[in-house]
Amino acid sequence: MSADTTPNRSYDRSWEEIEEMLNRAEIKRKEWKAWFEECRKNEDRDGMKEAARNHKALDGVVKTLRWTLGEEGVPNPLD
Repeated sequence: MSADTTPNRSYDRSWEEIEEMLNRAEIKRKEWKAWFEECRKNEDRDGMKEAARNHKALDGVVKTLRWTLGEEGVPNPLD
């Protein structure tokens, strides 16, 4: 997508869908944290890197979804 192209958005997600995505993201984040700990125990540095990268990415997803839902105390995810 180029800078001058506007994406086609439907704006038809329900608050329930967003809440469910937040729940799923939090579960996935916990799974990656557990995988990181397993890899650490097994001295699997590549596995640790992958798990840390995915866990950190899901931190951003969780923060953005909480911000989208207007959760009190959640700052702008871009700050």
